[in-house]
Amino acid sequence: MTVTNLSEAELLRLMAAGDEDAFAVLYRKHQGAVFRFALLMSGSAGIAEEVTQEVFLTLMREPSRFDTTRGTLPAFLHGVARNQVLRLLKRERPYLPLVPAAEDATEAARSVAREDPFRECTRNETIELVRQTVLSLPARYREVIVLCDFQELSLADAAVALNCPVGTVNSRLNRGHALLLRKLCALSEQDSNAHKTQALRCFA
Repeated sequence: MTVTNLSEAELLRLMAAGDEDAFAVLYRKHQGAVFRFALLMSGSAGIAEEVTQEVFLTLMREPSRFDTTRGTLPAFLHGVARNQVLRLLKRERPYLPLVPAAEDATEAARSVAREDPFRECTRNETIELVRQTVLSLPARYREVIVLCDFQELSLADAAVALNCPVGTVNSRLNRGHALLLRKLCALSEQDSNAHKTQALRCFA
């Protein structure tokens, strides 16, 4: 049986014993999620890359830090990533401009773009607006929205990652959603007013 067919628990055991192939399988499986989390939290591809590297170095060098009785491996990895992101943001600055995420459109999405490029452009602008607005939220709300909505972690796993009760995660998620909605509505109103002003100037 190859390492790719082993359970996650067995891969972790082999990795702790120094098996590089087991580590590579775990890295390929979870690297993308860790990178996306760090990117959405920081807005910086550079920080996301650094965080991802540190997370997996931690897993490789200190595998005993992951306790299966406390939660899943994704919850642990996101918890390490969260601490690294907060540390690096303090080193850099509170917020960094968000760089475009890597293109991950499916063939269906590409087909929509070919048939209706305006619709696809509008969709991309909407996604970018939401990502930028999430980035502007206070960290305690941003992290729960990224974990639960973007990364699709359960409330229990998010609680492990954030080292807080599930009730706190749920409360912050509700408040974060409300704040995000207010910000998006405000931006929408500003955009509407800008278009109205531009239209009036055309007839002035």
